[in-house]
Amino acid sequence: MEREKEARAYIEEKGGARAIHSLSELSERLKEENQRQNLVAKGSLDHIWVRHFADSAQLLDHVPRETKGPWLDLGSGAGFPGLVLAILRPEIEFVLIESRRLRVEWLERMSSELGLENCRIEGCRLEQVTTVEAGIISARAFAPLAKLLRLSARFSTDDTRWVLPKGRSAAHEVQELPGRESKMFHVEQSLTDREAGIVVGRGKVREKA
Repeated sequence: MEREKEARAYIEEKGGARAIHSLSELSERLKEENQRQNLVAKGSLDHIWVRHFADSAQLLDHVPRETKGPWLDLGSGAGFPGLVLAILRPEIEFVLIESRRLRVEWLERMSSELGLENCRIEGCRLEQVTTVEAGIISARAFAPLAKLLRLSARFSTDDTRWVLPKGRSAAHEVQELPGRESKMFHVEQSLTDREAGIVVGRGKVREKA
């Protein structure tokens, strides 16, 4: 998937005209806000639907429709994938975790303006978030895989779904995990980047001492 038109069609199949309308609004607001704070790489603004919207939406292909929340999105930053997914799955509770003040303010503002009643922003470090049993955990450019799993282990259960975009390093990072965890996860090809992978898994990760 390389063209904006193709990405819009892909998203419309998942969320209909309502999602297209909300994401079009988010696109305009993102371009404005990016002049005040560096939310995303400037060069990606001409390819928002592929690089940020479809790239986020594709995670739904790896989460069964019947999966329950809450959905924890770690290090949400500009809102990818968290805001996009909250738009596409209004029936799921989303918790977007972000510690940087300006980004927290942006996420809160956009959640309100887009009417995302299913979306809650936790403006603190992950270590300070109250433990909940997560149905799904996602993270985009948050931390190396082993560290990410260690930090988020307490939120996982035997049924937790993990969908973690990891770019070119996906397969290598899975191989570097301890024996049990390396078998829990596998890599799926990204639809928006031929060289990127998504780490997908299910189950409880052990907390390390």
